[in-house]
Amino acid sequence: MDIKTLDLNLLRVFDAVFRHSSVSRAAEELNLSQPATSQALTRLRLLLGNPLFERTQGGVRPTPRAQRLAQAVGLALETLEVAVSEAQSFEPLQARQCFRLHVSDIGEARFLPQLMQALRQRAPHVQLQTQPLPMAEIADALDRGLLDLAIGFLPGVTRTRQSVLLSDHYCLLLRAGHPLLDAAQGRRLTPAQLKRLDYVAVRSHSETLRILKSLELDARIRLSAAHFLAVPSIVSQTDLAVLMPAQIAQGFVQLGGYAVLEASLPASDFHVSVHWSWRFEQEPALQWLRALVCELFQQPGKPSGFS
Repeated sequence: MDIKTLDLNLLRVFDAVFRHSSVSRAAEELNLSQPATSQALTRLRLLLGNPLFERTQGGVRPTPRAQRLAQAVGLALETLEVAVSEAQSFEPLQARQCFRLHVSDIGEARFLPQLMQALRQRAPHVQLQTQPLPMAEIADALDRGLLDLAIGFLPGVTRTRQSVLLSDHYCLLLRAGHPLLDAAQGRRLTPAQLKRLDYVAVRSHSETLRILKSLELDARIRLSAAHFLAVPSIVSQTDLAVLMPAQIAQGFVQLGGYAVLEASLPASDFHVSVHWSWRFEQEPALQWLRALVCELFQQPGKPSGFS
């Protein structure tokens, strides 16, 4: 095969099929029909004299030749995308684009007020749209440009560039007059005291459910709510307790009517990171947004990096 006759679009199709292990999902990413994607793959197969992919249940798997080719193709496409994006610029005062972020409901309360205030001052015409997704879908949405950034404790999100913003831990939020407060006397709750509490759990925050189950406290869950929004109001009017990030909990304490208690909880420490795709790492607008997020929320001494 003469490299001069190779159509770059065939390599884009190959890269998408390799990453998704699916012709249909690759076609969706590339905004092509499935027949057009299959035809492009067939052309590349003929040019290379190799089947490249084998059909499996639910998708395709690469041949050994495709495995060797994939790394070189991915690096070449990334280099081209970087070269093209470097020619662009981003002027925040004039920009009118919409940024799309994954944040949880707790994340919206934690990050959006300060972020929106900063955008109003520095990029007054920019719009922000939150699009919370299941953890398993976030990396793919970043790669496809459906999300620009994802912010949160996202241990299941892999294949992304990421930078740690802050460290936190889970604690217990109760109403200020809760009867257990006198017994605790400001100390860490003992396992026996934890078993005296009744809990409200939020299904969208799986880590808190994991902690309660690991302590065998799932039988003490009296309310299982779909979202976090109503939980603080429920806690303020009942003797229910809720596990939540300490930094969020302290915000409610400052408003009045709430108290925070610490406890020995298994694996309760966690890192909140900002995630993005390597495909758009050199995009000037997203570089600017990432820098702004890190400026506003990154604790001193937190390393920048990627995985």
